[in-house]
Amino acid sequence: MSKKVLVISSSPRRGGNSDTLCDQFINGATESGHKAEKIFLKDKKINYCTGCGLCNTNDYTACSQNDDMKDILEKIIASDVIVMATPVYFYTMCGQMKTFIDRFCSRYTHITDKDFYFILTAADDNKDALERTAEEFRGLLACLDNCTEKGILYGTGIWKRGEVNSTTLPEQAFDMGKSI
Repeated sequence: MSKKVLVISSSPRRGGNSDTLCDQFINGATESGHKAEKIFLKDKKINYCTGCGLCNTNDYTACSQNDDMKDILEKIIASDVIVMATPVYFYTMCGQMKTFIDRFCSRYTHITDKDFYFILTAADDNKDALERTAEEFRGLLACLDNCTEKGILYGTGIWKRGEVNSTTLPEQAFDMGKSI
């Protein structure tokens, strides 16, 4: 059965290491007959959550912001598989990803029954150093109904653009996408 896969790339560099792994995940997923789309957060206008509370008064269906987040959340709700990729800066997800996650407030009760995959890349070569970021993603999943972590790709020891291509990580991302 074909699944709808939505890949969220928060890399500030198109073709950066985490973004490259997103593309490989998509290649694996489409080779297996799934439909995949990538959203590059850098190309979107996503404002910070203002904490206005409008979503709390409207069954989590409204937001006071007028930006690209509404359309992205609709795509998340319509997808079966969500992939979230971030470079790891100072042992945490990048700011683009955190701002994106904070804006789930207006629709988070409608994001149910999804499989999630996470792609993390960092200069640090110790996988344990990325666990803090993995836990941040797990915090998001703890707020969603019947959403499951299906896999994490830890891209350690890569910093400069393109370094990922001299590792086995692209193959691992391809295989992960193919296995969904």
